[in-house]
Amino acid sequence: MLGEYRIEGRRAADIAADVERAVGAGELEPGQLLPPMRELAERLGVNANTVAAAYRTLRERGVIETAGRRGSRVRPKRATTGRELLRVEAPEGVWDLGEGNPDPALLPPLAEAFAAATRQSDRHPVQYGQDAVEPELERLARAAFDADAVPEGPVVVTSGSLDAIERVLMAHLRPGDTVAVEDPGWGSVFDLLPALGLRTAGVAVDDEGPLPEDVRRALESGARALIVTDRAQNPTGAAVTAARARALRAVLRAYPRTLLVEDDHGHRIVDLPLHPLAGVTHSWAFVRSVAKAYGPDLRLAVLTGDPVTIDRVRGRQRVGPGWVSRLLQKAVVHLWTSGAVDAKAVAAAYGARRDLLIDALRARGVEARGRSGMNVWIPVPDETGAVSRLLHRGWAVAPGARFRLNSPPGIRITVSTLRPEDTEGLADAVASAVGRAPARRHD
Repeated sequence: MLGEYRIEGRRAADIAADVERAVGAGELEPGQLLPPMRELAERLGVNANTVAAAYRTLRERGVIETAGRRGSRVRPKRATTGRELLRVEAPEGVWDLGEGNPDPALLPPLAEAFAAATRQSDRHPVQYGQDAVEPELERLARAAFDADAVPEGPVVVTSGSLDAIERVLMAHLRPGDTVAVEDPGWGSVFDLLPALGLRTAGVAVDDEGPLPEDVRRALESGARALIVTDRAQNPTGAAVTAARARALRAVLRAYPRTLLVEDDHGHRIVDLPLHPLAGVTHSWAFVRSVAKAYGPDLRLAVLTGDPVTIDRVRGRQRVGPGWVSRLLQKAVVHLWTSGAVDAKAVAAAYGARRDLLIDALRARGVEARGRSGMNVWIPVPDETGAVSRLLHRGWAVAPGARFRLNSPPGIRITVSTLRPEDTEGLADAVASAVGRAPARRHD
């Protein structure tokens, strides 16, 4: 069962720590079965409840999983092992289209924004006990929410979208609860949920967003929360349409106690209209990050939601980091008000690159998806083979395993830095990698 390794400890915390250390050191391998609780309790000379508590802690930390009478075993993959490690390192001379970064040429310069922010801060330094949100940032964020028909709610600032999502989930859920998530979807969320002791229920996605019947099944099966990407869904580029939003709201009305979390991933890089779902459940949150339009190092997102949810997030933030730097908030205000980013031009640039690649792939008989944003998702029969063959031909792409739970294999290509003149060559390489013949040319 455990080979040569013997679990030690007298308290639940010590037993859990011993197992977690052994897993981290490789002394307990993925898939290894742990002793039944009563058997381990007898060997350690402790109460069975002590071992039960230790196993519960290990499950909540994502170290082990339990399958009823089949017992508890070490998870095939640690919950704290980031999917970002499932990446392809691009050697010198290989074009990296797998990292998911925006085009640096479309990001604004930051020097003037921070200079303006520091001048303002020098005149009016922020002190302990002051408001956590820069008043002008709150006003601008709320006005943008209003313009997109996001329901009225207070505004809080977090250190990026993932920070916001984590805080909202922990404001309502407990370890063991299930969260419905898009599949394929954002790998960082897939990492986050088991690290919080939460379970995942995958919901299929097409070009118009999550499938309503899959959402209904997940909620019927007990999922307590749903996370939806409204636009530029990562990795498929899906964007929720008006018709899909109506269908999803109809499903959610039947489950009003569901915690709804919306991530407007495509804000200011997508020219498709927003169709929010918020407002049909008692608890909801809507988050927008500045990372894709203004730079990944600007770790800032604005979050709104129902008053109870936002109050809980504020309260927990207050006893933790306190607030997101007001200096950073001032810099974002400057970027927003100075027109540093031409959102229509950025959306058009990404759209043109995306559509050019999809059209070229279609001409070669290769199915590809990408309705919005900077990513193209390509179903493939063999991820490892496709990634390897593309790397051999000079293209590094992201393996779909980073973004999948139970959905079929695929690869993600980020088009943010793809030049038009290189699109045909990439399409030929993809067609060859997935077993399609290159398109015939008539020069």
